[in-house]
Amino acid sequence: MDIDSLLKPFHHFGVRLGLDSVFKLLANLGNPHHQVPIVHVTGTNGKGSVCAYLSSILTEAGYRTGRFISPHLVDWTERICLNEQPISSEEFCQLLVEVIRAIDPEEQSPTQFEVITAAAWLYFARQKVDLAVIEVGLGGRLDATNVCSHPLVTIITSISRDHWQKLGPNLTDIAREKAGIFKPGCPAVIGILPPDAEEVVRSRALELECPIVIPQPARQVTPGWAEWEMGKLIKYPLVLQGQIQLQNSAVALAAIEILQKQGWKISEEAIINGMAKTHWLGRLQWTTWKNHQLLLDGAHNVGGAQALRDYIDKLETGELKLPTEWELGARETTEDLGIPKSKIQVDWIVGMLAKKDHRDIFKILLRPGDRLFLVPVPEAITARPHELAKIAWEVCPELSDCNTYPDLSLALEETFASSKGNLVILCGSLYLIGYFLKFANGY
Repeated sequence: MDIDSLLKPFHHFGVRLGLDSVFKLLANLGNPHHQVPIVHVTGTNGKGSVCAYLSSILTEAGYRTGRFISPHLVDWTERICLNEQPISSEEFCQLLVEVIRAIDPEEQSPTQFEVITAAAWLYFARQKVDLAVIEVGLGGRLDATNVCSHPLVTIITSISRDHWQKLGPNLTDIAREKAGIFKPGCPAVIGILPPDAEEVVRSRALELECPIVIPQPARQVTPGWAEWEMGKLIKYPLVLQGQIQLQNSAVALAAIEILQKQGWKISEEAIINGMAKTHWLGRLQWTTWKNHQLLLDGAHNVGGAQALRDYIDKLETGELKLPTEWELGARETTEDLGIPKSKIQVDWIVGMLAKKDHRDIFKILLRPGDRLFLVPVPEAITARPHELAKIAWEVCPELSDCNTYPDLSLALEETFASSKGNLVILCGSLYLIGYFLKFANGY
């Protein structure tokens, strides 16, 4: 059987927050999570790139390093990695068969995510990893990854409004759920948070006597290079795009500094080489489609949309540079709209899931003169393109154009056939980005 077939029976259980089921499943498997030292990472945005930085650095330092992430972009095997290499499909299937056999038929069935999480713990324990970087699936307090009583470090990268249907309607509720990964006396690294959220997080850390570090963002010194204080000033390559990576990389390095103080041997050379080798698909990623340049980004919530908008704005001001082969032909064609010549005109190809802040995301992204091409997100509970179009026109009535398409390939064809050198961005859902990577680039 393949991975999809093994996991399909559990898909209909959906998202179910709570730890009882996963604890019972892990107990039936011999409690493999007790054998795995971890760095536990949550956050609304940035947690994936922070996990990527940490895994790359720790692997470069010579440690046998596990990494567990969700969701995947193209293939299930991306979720479970050892020393930066995805688990093989064969190994994943074998683990899933074993996990499924351990399910007590008299108990409530675990969810798909709980089954995958149990497989990850089993894999890391058997591979005798030195430590694993574990990304929370949803929230933190009741997430299936939250089963370790004494993590090496816990991390909250950021907090903004996302998954409010499960985590609560406001930032304080969401912050409370994410701070649920804190454990008594265990150090915590916290990114820059909204004041209300930070107050909740600090209060929980104080209650549990968790030493906390809130690092300031790194400083860009030249394009593609940043520096941050780790006892001494360290200069390192920053290969992931966007201003937000100054904060994300600082959060990762603050966690590395804590590990160093705990006795982990992580040299400056390992940090620099690890940062240089970091890969993270689908986030401010430049790629091509039929020899056309385009930018990919999830931008699936308000925080992610703001990070993308900030990146575009810095391209306009010249603070960040486009790839040298990229040319924008629309800079000289927008005066009739009252837009400065330096304005970058964007052709947006967007698909979103149904339960997202569509209006707020459009408010952040769209500008007068932009064109919008709306598509469904394949194999997901998608927002309907024609409903998104109505919202987009209300948010930005000065759009140059707004059209809907039944599938992504048709939208891509139409966008590039009619584009006048505009910056083309595909965004709105990580599932949509994964679909593109799978069919377009052969990942």
